Amino acid sequence: MRWMLVAALVLAPLFFGLGVVLPLVRFETLYFFDRSPSLLGVVAALWAGDDAVLAIVVALISIVFPVIKMIAIAAEALGDGFESAFARSVLPQLSRWSLMDVVLVALVIVAAKTGGIAQAFSQPGLWFYAASALMAALAHALAGRRNAKR
Repeated sequence: MRWMLVAALVLAPLFFGLGVVLPLVRFETLYFFDRSPSLLGVVAALWAGDDAVLAIVVALISIVFPVIKMIAIAAEALGDGFESAFARSVLPQLSRWSLMDVVLVALVIVAAKTGGIAQAFSQPGLWFYAASALMAALAHALAGRRNAKR
């Protein structure tokens, strides 16, 4: 069981990094143009397109919150440092956002397909991003179980 916790703690940030920099979705319009933005590319495009508030919201929910959550899960897995009130109060709040960002990206893909805007195809970044959320959830569950046994 311990090796699963270690594997999840290592794979979650690795998959997260790949999910943030690799293309999330490929949009093909009119069979001539094709775009494959990454999550960082989406945030940068929003920021450059005078949608600073939306860029900040997307960056917070999709990049910053997951990083803080993975740090809190690692603190929980280490045991002794998790006794702080900060870690105990932050982790449950961040857990509510676990797969919210993956669902939002999936909704964008569905909207593009059904709206006739473009053909949309999922790319490796989306799968790594989703795998990161699942690995973080597994690590959280295993760390909680391990701490309950103490």
